Amino acid sequence: MEKALVRNASYTHFILDGFSDLGELRPLLFIPYLCILILAIAANSFLLYIIISTRALHSPMCILIASMALVDLCVPVLFVPNMLVSLAFNLRGISLEGCLVQMFCIHFMSTFQSTLLLWMALDRYFAICTPLFYHKRMTFRSFLSFVIPAVTRNFVLTTLVIGLAGKHTFCFNKMDHCFCEHMALMQLSCGNVSINNLLGLLGVFTIPVADFVLISASYVVIFFSIFNRSGKPNMKAINTTVTHVIVMIVNLSVALIALLSYRTSNNMSTSSRVFLSTMYLLFPTCFNPIVYGFRTTEIRKQALKCIGFTSPE
Repeated sequence: MEKALVRNASYTHFILDGFSDLGELRPLLFIPYLCILILAIAANSFLLYIIISTRALHSPMCILIASMALVDLCVPVLFVPNMLVSLAFNLRGISLEGCLVQMFCIHFMSTFQSTLLLWMALDRYFAICTPLFYHKRMTFRSFLSFVIPAVTRNFVLTTLVIGLAGKHTFCFNKMDHCFCEHMALMQLSCGNVSINNLLGLLGVFTIPVADFVLISASYVVIFFSIFNRSGKPNMKAINTTVTHVIVMIVNLSVALIALLSYRTSNNMSTSSRVFLSTMYLLFPTCFNPIVYGFRTTEIRKQALKCIGFTSPE
């Protein structure tokens, strides 16, 4: 009888209460998050334009960089506009259905931030370690054998996590977050969430962690291949590889900090956790296009040419 009453009383509308402990200072966050959104949209749109409009940049690596820019363009659009409305006008409500849809879109798109880095690592591996077979292995049909399993993995795990979360009943409706995040929603559940926690951890270890292990292994092989060759090392290959390593380390560091802030006991304030969660999603969207734009020679030359500057040789 009590379980039936709890189920009937389950909340289906939530209040996104992130940064509430800042009080009157909360609306001031509108300005930095708006600037981040504008930077992410402008930088990634410009990078996409440069790659799409320049035929010389239609190589497999540049197409993967364009795909990363597309993901980095979509991720902030999925939650920052609603967050800005909440900060500016104090409109914090969201339905359970809207919450689950937002959560699925954010989680599914964000999985590709690590998966695309893995595909880039494969591209560098084929180009540097097996250059004679590069074009054969990077044809569209051949590369699909790497794309389809990863996309299927990301979709299935994200669907399982979100689907299981939607089956819970919720005894509370104030979520300590500014967008729908899995762990924040599970804290409102009436029942046992241990399965959800385990499934969430499974998703973490089988997507970003597994991707970064494979990426690290491939770059170890790549660096050994570069420096073990006779003669002068290929500086272009080293430069490209270092660029991807920088992006990988930054993405992994931000992701681990955000993850550990929720999974471990610490004295971190609620606002600090929310900030880290937003930066986990937003920082790569601003950082990636700038790094690829400045460190990838072909893209940098075209970008400078587009804005009226000439690139030094």
